[in-house]
Amino acid sequence: MRIAYQLSDIEFDKNSVVTVGSFDGVHLAHAELLSEVVQRARGRKARSVVVTFEPHPKEVLGGKAMTVLTTIEEKQRLCEQFGIDLFFAIRFTYEFSRQPFREFYLRYVIEGIGVAEVVEGYDHHFGRDREGGVEDLLHLGKEFGFSVVAMKPVYDDEEVVSSSKIRQHLIDGRVDRAHRLLGRPYSLDGTVVRGDGRGKLLGYPTANLRMSSMKKIIPGNGIYVARAATRDFEKYGMVSVGVRPTFETDGERIVEVHILDFDGDLYGRPLEIHFMKRLRDELKFSSAEDLVRQMDLDKQESLHFIGTFGDGVTQSNNRT
Repeated sequence: MRIAYQLSDIEFDKNSVVTVGSFDGVHLAHAELLSEVVQRARGRKARSVVVTFEPHPKEVLGGKAMTVLTTIEEKQRLCEQFGIDLFFAIRFTYEFSRQPFREFYLRYVIEGIGVAEVVEGYDHHFGRDREGGVEDLLHLGKEFGFSVVAMKPVYDDEEVVSSSKIRQHLIDGRVDRAHRLLGRPYSLDGTVVRGDGRGKLLGYPTANLRMSSMKKIIPGNGIYVARAATRDFEKYGMVSVGVRPTFETDGERIVEVHILDFDGDLYGRPLEIHFMKRLRDELKFSSAEDLVRQMDLDKQESLHFIGTFGDGVTQSNNRT
């Protein structure tokens, strides 16, 4: 897959199937759309193209920091897995947002990339103040000779799959629901840094994670079962998200993972965690002993849940 950040870096090709959107999460509905783009491109022996934006438009237009489901690098990797040929990430600014719908499509899609077909979601809107929708795109297609496909909404348990709903599920700690709508477990990655060492003293040493991206949503405070992956192994673990109220009054919100069946040093190493199930809320205990008793129960519940996969605690992923 080729990656471009400037229109000047893209060769014009009229035989292109194009989709435009933020694609935050690259969730189940995005998956159907991307699969449609690739299938139609192959049918035409055409180029499949994703046009997206960095940063997320809501971050620029909302006037405050925007938490996202996927970084631009994750979007690129996921789109490549679908077989997309060209990934074009446009720098989104306030000035860019003031372009009329027609002007954007003329400059970037029709005259810039080249287009035989456009595939969009049923609720696609673009241009200044989201002025253009699918109907406008159909009229544009008739004028300039390209076809338009509008995808239907995708449902899971009668819930429309959308990035905003997945974000809310994560904020509320419903990582299993987010998993369903994403089509994969939600993940965070970063570097293991030194903490205060308290977990080791309690018999539950943890790896504290310094995030690679501060823009990604961190699930709501609580205790979770997760998979923890390094370049060398993939194991299950228990993740704590929160402020450690048993020991601190105004603690910093941190993400730390106790990796099951592991005794080693991970400091300075990259680590990725995939959230699988929420065990409970973060609680304040009256003593360290009470906390350890609860952690023992958490471990038992985690192992029971992990046992349902039938692969034990450790999984090798042959990473290098």
